[in-house]
Amino acid sequence: MNALTLFKLPFSHRAGWKELQASSPSIALLAWFVVLPMALLPPVMLYFAGTHYGDAFMAGFADREWRFITTVIFLAELVSFFVLGWVIHAVVNGTEALSIRYQDAYLLAALAPLPLFVSSLVLLIPSLWVNVGVILAALGVSCSMLYHGLQALCTHKAFDMVTISVTYTIMAACALGWGVLFALIWAY
Repeated sequence: MNALTLFKLPFSHRAGWKELQASSPSIALLAWFVVLPMALLPPVMLYFAGTHYGDAFMAGFADREWRFITTVIFLAELVSFFVLGWVIHAVVNGTEALSIRYQDAYLLAALAPLPLFVSSLVLLIPSLWVNVGVILAALGVSCSMLYHGLQALCTHKAFDMVTISVTYTIMAACALGWGVLFALIWAY
């Protein structure tokens, strides 16, 4: 699979998804060679921003324990891969209209957060508003990747409204989990 096909994944349920599904990477392979290296990027970039920009980035930003915070975020990213795969499988198979294999649920759990991981590179720019804008755009691309991945990888095809509902439910569960984590970290 070439890079151009990877860039098409969030925008089409045809381009590249069946090829990825046919390659059938194991969950361990996805964890070690996709999730682990990409999950390192946000904590490293956040540590860089926290130790270099300080309060110029945001008030109170310099006073944080960045080693602790970034370690917690990294571990949460690794755990969230396994939880997200389980959530995708449970939510999709909880409907009568859709069905997905465990393997494909974890493939989607590994690929969907990639735009968010890559968006952390914007932390090289010491502007809060630029960072917020890029991260929100990456969140939209991640949602789109989840939606198109569900369309491509589910064995039973359903109406778009069912796929949209499932995508919304999965993203809401993810947002709730990460929101609670960040609230606890910020309170620390």
